[in-house]
Amino acid sequence: MVGTSRNTSGLTPPAGVTYLDLDVASDDSATAAVAEVIDRFGRIDVLVNNAGVGSAGAVEENSVARAQSVLNVNVLGVIRMTKAVLPHMRAQGGGRVINISSVLGVAPQPFMAVYVASKHAVEGYSESLDHEVREHGVRVILVQPAYTRTSFETNAAQPDTPLPLYAERRRVFDEVMADAMKGGDDPAVVAEVIVTAATDKKPKLRYTAGPLASRVTTARRLVPAGAFDKQIRKNNRMAG
Repeated sequence: MVGTSRNTSGLTPPAGVTYLDLDVASDDSATAAVAEVIDRFGRIDVLVNNAGVGSAGAVEENSVARAQSVLNVNVLGVIRMTKAVLPHMRAQGGGRVINISSVLGVAPQPFMAVYVASKHAVEGYSESLDHEVREHGVRVILVQPAYTRTSFETNAAQPDTPLPLYAERRRVFDEVMADAMKGGDDPAVVAEVIVTAATDKKPKLRYTAGPLASRVTTARRLVPAGAFDKQIRKNNRMAG
């Protein structure tokens, strides 16, 4: 098994795991990492695209450049890595690409619009690609976690053009997110679902990870739009 990070020099891999440096925002890095894995291990059966960066603040408070930096990792990073492994997977007659999406790939979240846009894009990209490569023995699978107890939100891209009129809403959003993360799922819940997606004999297109993810995705399909809209505003302490 191979794990990757932008800088693995200070990391100690578990037994049976090899760490490689990888920057998914770089075409050259993505291509080189895939080539190295194939050279050292002979094949790639599963690719898990889980690199991602969050975003915070109102849309008006984030420049186009800031949005591009988030999308470059969350969307183009998925595309870079997938394109790098597909020729190999097709040649060997099979493989799975598992893309870590989110419940925010199907639901809105105020003050995270760029991140939400990135996960909606991953959803559409993955489902479309799955149809293209299925006849070659390759499947593209989505895993949709909800809030997970990690430090993810502390590394979110902050607004680079903050506006005073959104300051209070940002404060409330930070509180809502902090509470959500504290009550989130253990990362092991997501890891178990990834293993299931990688090993199921007849894989599904989408796997939810944890009870909250299941509730949100089900509600998105079944709850009337007006009621769902009201619940989003209630959860975010927004009027109306």
